[in-house]
Amino acid sequence: MVIKSDKTLSPFAAPAESRSSLRQALPQILAVCVKNVLLLGFGMTLGFPTILIPSLSGSDPNEPISLGQEAISWIGSINLICVPIGCLLSGAATQPIGRRRAMQLVNIPFLTAWLLFYFSTDVWQIFLALCITGVTGGLLEAPTLTYVAEITLPSLRGILSSTSGVAVICGILAQFLLGTFLNWRIVALVSVVVPIVSFFLLFFVPESPYWLILKNRHEDARKCIAWLRGWTTVEEIEPEFTELCKQISSTVSEKPTIIDKLKLFTKKNFFWPFLVVSFAFFMSQFSGTTPLQIYAVKIFATLKAPIDEYYATVAMGVAEVLGCVLSTCLVHYTGKRKMNFFSLISCGLCFLIVATYAYLHNINHLEKFSSINRSGDTSWLPMVFLITAAFCTHTGIKLLPWMLIGEVYSNETRATASGFSGAVSYVFGFISIKIFLYLVNWITLPGTFWFYCVMCFVGTIVLYFILPETEGKTLFEITEHFASNSKLSNKVTRIKDIRKGEINNAYVSNDETRV
Repeated sequence: MVIKSDKTLSPFAAPAESRSSLRQALPQILAVCVKNVLLLGFGMTLGFPTILIPSLSGSDPNEPISLGQEAISWIGSINLICVPIGCLLSGAATQPIGRRRAMQLVNIPFLTAWLLFYFSTDVWQIFLALCITGVTGGLLEAPTLTYVAEITLPSLRGILSSTSGVAVICGILAQFLLGTFLNWRIVALVSVVVPIVSFFLLFFVPESPYWLILKNRHEDARKCIAWLRGWTTVEEIEPEFTELCKQISSTVSEKPTIIDKLKLFTKKNFFWPFLVVSFAFFMSQFSGTTPLQIYAVKIFATLKAPIDEYYATVAMGVAEVLGCVLSTCLVHYTGKRKMNFFSLISCGLCFLIVATYAYLHNINHLEKFSSINRSGDTSWLPMVFLITAAFCTHTGIKLLPWMLIGEVYSNETRATASGFSGAVSYVFGFISIKIFLYLVNWITLPGTFWFYCVMCFVGTIVLYFILPETEGKTLFEITEHFASNSKLSNKVTRIKDIRKGEINNAYVSNDETRV
């Protein structure tokens, strides 16, 4: 980001005393919203298999590509198993080129994949495009997660971090809506617009000041901090810049060797948060709504939803978005622990009810689209509670691990550890989707839903003991907790707005900001 003036970043720059809370927050909100356009596009790639599966299952006589059950299970999961490849490369690729440029570049393979979908004539092209979206989705993990953590203040970090999940779910919902009314090839063509828009919007937001300081681009870092703190003057943010440099120099005072870098990943302040985040991701994927989202059309049709199964799928997508929005609004007040416990317990109860209903009505297996009997008795109960389960998980457990990634790792490992954690998530997602049809065939549909119910209740108990409350805490305090140098309380900490623009408390501990 190039700015001509040496002293201000904008003709609208104002001293700290005259800047409102909204003005201080607005540039951070705008930067995160631009980043979320990229995540919207990624969400569209995750929602695309949901409309691909019924289209390629033989129900459309005009579709030249037709797949069997085994191939269908790969359609729903192959992109997820490719995501970890990108995640493992994400941190290493992000560090040399910066967070913003990395986010721009990943739009190119997304664009390529959508065009490949549209022009595909054989099944291998479908699988190749899915693999491209998976690897690319992994590549965006480190830059998007670290970018939010490094540009936002603690008072906004929880809320703005949760908008990432909202953006992804909105992308999924967009595909559900488009797939209801358009052919899947037309949906792919329409989706081309999003990576193009994302690429150009990213020119208008600043790079992470933390990364700029690491690269000794101090003047650029000053200008970016001033932009992010309400388009103020460089002089106003000098104390914050100085404190940030001090914090960074204390951790990277000497250029680390490869051995030194590897040793960072053997320390407790990496392993402990990595295990907590990994378990949260495990619960996120095995709470039941991941395969529900992929096989939604087929599940609603099998359970004889009283409305068209595509409309029911759209309703589920709307519920997921509303759950994310509710989480975004409440997390700053309730904290992450309570939202997480609510989502898991509620989801478990919903699956318990649906499983019992399916058992009592002898609905044991998913039916093929060509053999589904759409006449006879229908019931709102299973549809309503499955949609409710989707809503509940997206108020907590679906978003929680992604919020934690940007908070729990130390400065030295944050970019690479974010990639590792994202990889774990998608490995679990791949497994949960791939085994879903086998579970249904093995323990029946009611048994599968009962399994998810048990997982939700067990996960709640485990997370109660291992998950600290990070909402409102500084990054310094959180990393000190996981290094066992201090202990976080499970109370939500509220932080006053920083009116004087002196220090970015995202990086340091400052008891004077507590209320």
